[in-house]
Amino acid sequence: MLNADTLTKWMTNFETRITKEKDHLTELDRVIGDSDHGNNMERGVEAIKAAFEKTPPTTDLAQDFKTIAMAMLSKVGGASGPLYGTAFLEMAKLAKTDTDFGDLVDVAAKGIAKRGQAKTGDKTMFDVWAPAADLIKQGKLDDAAIDKLVASTEPMIAKRGRASYLGEKSVGHIDPGAASTGELLKAYLDATA
Repeated sequence: MLNADTLTKWMTNFETRITKEKDHLTELDRVIGDSDHGNNMERGVEAIKAAFEKTPPTTDLAQDFKTIAMAMLSKVGGASGPLYGTAFLEMAKLAKTDTDFGDLVDVAAKGIAKRGQAKTGDKTMFDVWAPAADLIKQGKLDDAAIDKLVASTEPMIAKRGRASYLGEKSVGHIDPGAASTGELLKAYLDATA
């Protein structure tokens, strides 16, 4: 079960990972997007940090997830802000009654699918969120499994978002949102190690 201490560590780790991977995320997005994913995500994690400095996480995980969602929605541009915002808002709703991490990731994935009108194989962050929820519930989520999920977007043809304009030219490139989702999940594993 997720608690405030783990959530704080998770978001701190996420900030560290995004800061470290910013240029890589930007490069992934330069090839099949508009080159702003790394910068957008860095703004998002900095906004989460600032929000938590102003209002430290509490035992009310629903409120904490809402704080994260609002930070992402207000600072992350493109499709990623609304998608990450939706993911954390869905977690906020569920956290009122259920703080199981697998269930939280599952409801976030469903929110992303609905908001982004994405399904498995569309070469989006959903291709990492949805199977990750299943792996968490099976106790099989680790760094190698996350890397495999992120890499699984490489041979796909993008069907959603800016990358979809490239059609078959999107093949051979990892989806930037999938890559940042991988960092989010690894940040959680680090927080619970």
